[in-house]
Amino acid sequence: MHGPITLLLYLLAGLAGGLLAIRTGIPAAPLAGALLGAGLVSMSGKVEAAQWPLGTRTALEIAIGTVIGTSLTSTALAELRQLWRPAILITVTLVVTGLVVGLWCSRLLGIDPIVALLGAAPGGISGMSLVGAEFGVGAAVAALHAVRLITVLVVLPVMVRLVVSMGQAPPAN
Repeated sequence: MHGPITLLLYLLAGLAGGLLAIRTGIPAAPLAGALLGAGLVSMSGKVEAAQWPLGTRTALEIAIGTVIGTSLTSTALAELRQLWRPAILITVTLVVTGLVVGLWCSRLLGIDPIVALLGAAPGGISGMSLVGAEFGVGAAVAALHAVRLITVLVVLPVMVRLVVSMGQAPPAN
């Protein structure tokens, strides 16, 4: 297949996956669905690898940064004034845990240390995949984060509901 047709096929697969995932109601469904849709096409081996036009990655990084940046409102800043201690504790704990788990996976499972460290890092799939791409391991890092993200998005809401429901008093008879 020619480049533009291949890109269109990937875009359509990502769009279809994203739109289907929206119907599931899981958090970040469009991202997870698009990832699965395009990933399935890519992994099928029936379509050549996508060769994105020069500058596409930079444009997407800017777009992702802009989307994330727009969530940093004055309200978020006001909340951070009260939550700075937990933010530091959570961040340090996640970074240290990611380093330990990454090194552990690398040594025990024989995974490339860069893949293991970036795959265990506490970041979002888009950000960590972009960092992984800078090291030439973007696809492997994306795969690890996709498994983590999808698992967390499916399991965590169920666990939160269970924990919240166990903490509530039983209905009065």
